[in-house]
Amino acid sequence: MSVDKQTVAKIASLARIRMSDDELTRMAPELNQILDWVEQLGEVDVSGVEPMTAVIPNSLRLRDDVVDADPLTGGGRRDDILANAPAAEHGFFGVPKVIE
Repeated sequence: MSVDKQTVAKIASLARIRMSDDELTRMAPELNQILDWVEQLGEVDVSGVEPMTAVIPNSLRLRDDVVDADPLTGGGRRDDILANAPAAEHGFFGVPKVIE
């Protein structure tokens, strides 16, 4: 795929980026180089390679999801908090409907 000046202008318009004529001319070869690089990546043999989310193995450090029973620092204060709400419904803050 080859990107020309008109294609760059269309992309800039869609992205709502104002570009001068000189900038459009300079951007076309850069986008072509990026697309060539992406095509080159497609030629790499990745069969047998497991997909990964990071280059180093890691795991999430999880903690127990518990409610602190101390009323000063944690849970057990739902009724006190909801007493300040303009509208409380079913133990939650009531909010006005914004989409019909």
